[in-house]
Amino acid sequence: MTDSHIPLPERLRPRDLSEIMGQDHLLGEQAPFRQMIDQGHLPSIIFWGPPGVGKTTLALLLAQAVDRPFISLSALNTGVKELREVIADSGDLLTPVVFIDEIHRFNKSQQDALLGAVEKGKITLIGATTENPSFEVNNALLSRCQVYTLNALDEIALQQLLQKATEQDRFLQDRQLFIDEYDALIQFSGGDARKALNLLDLVASTFEPEQENHINNALVVKVAQQNIAKYDKNGEQHYDLVSAFIKSIRGSDPDAALYWMARMLKGGEDPVFIARRMLIAASEDIGNSNPNALLLAGECFRSVQAIGMPEGRIILGQCAVYLATSAKSNSTYLAINKAMALAEKTAELPVPLHLRNAPTKMMKQQGYGVDYLYPHDYPEHFVKQDYLPPELKDSKIYESARNKREVEGEKLQQRRWQQES
Repeated sequence: MTDSHIPLPERLRPRDLSEIMGQDHLLGEQAPFRQMIDQGHLPSIIFWGPPGVGKTTLALLLAQAVDRPFISLSALNTGVKELREVIADSGDLLTPVVFIDEIHRFNKSQQDALLGAVEKGKITLIGATTENPSFEVNNALLSRCQVYTLNALDEIALQQLLQKATEQDRFLQDRQLFIDEYDALIQFSGGDARKALNLLDLVASTFEPEQENHINNALVVKVAQQNIAKYDKNGEQHYDLVSAFIKSIRGSDPDAALYWMARMLKGGEDPVFIARRMLIAASEDIGNSNPNALLLAGECFRSVQAIGMPEGRIILGQCAVYLATSAKSNSTYLAINKAMALAEKTAELPVPLHLRNAPTKMMKQQGYGVDYLYPHDYPEHFVKQDYLPPELKDSKIYESARNKREVEGEKLQQRRWQQES
């Protein structure tokens, strides 16, 4: 393959950590990776971030910086047998860095196969994932790795990257490219460096060499709309389609919800990802207006994990229709956000004495638990007493939404708390 046929992202792949853009929080002067390299130490790591932000390149360059062998694997085509062979062969090497792309696609047995080697230091694991490691990586493996988040590239970093490409890539130089407008290139890339460079390469391919060529927004839009793939489950449309899906559920439109779900499934989206998004929507957008929504979404999540596709589509469709046609409320979502913000501001406030646990005689003598009123000793299992610190007395965090279930609960609360003590 000639250099001109190598994709632009590969031709421009960083050869040194200083060339990586958009990750200063990890690679700046006092940032974690700089300190690791200075000490010659590299722990096992999970990189979490969107596509095209440099996870693979960063892993390779970190291994090179500490003079370690680098072994690259993909979770898509690596089984337990292959993992054990790699681990066995690593005995002859200086603690190799084993990079596993899309580690979230490993099942439990595959992840477990890594545990002993990581714990004993036979390998240094670097896993890359676009999914939340808390959900996709088992706790035993997660506890043995440091998790670092890589950010999507911002507009400044993307513009610098595109400008660097026109200045340093000789095949783009042959076409005498000048980028007059960056907006469309940046917008279509969605923070993905790989997508930005591929699009630039695509636009450049429409030009004739050896004459001055200018790129503007209109041209980029025209080329992009003609050539960008219909669905990239690791790219921009992944986020756009799931956004449309969730907003259709929130907007009580079952037809649109089913359509966007079908688009994702047809594009090869992980059905478990779709089920997880509905689990979140059941609490965030429906909440206590219909608590059964969370139960159904939870069962949908478990069932899809157990059954898989194609039958899983039936369960996903049932859940989507139920959520879309359910009553809606975001009252508890707003309330927990308000509570978190209040807790952050008032973390120094002590727990009132009557609410404290008093397992020892000394604590009881100090007043722990004294004057606490046990609600079950009172009519209707309720008695008025203060549960917040005095400084927050009468603070209102939860506000019910205007739906039947929450209104009934609000009336009961009002009757309880307005009664005479």
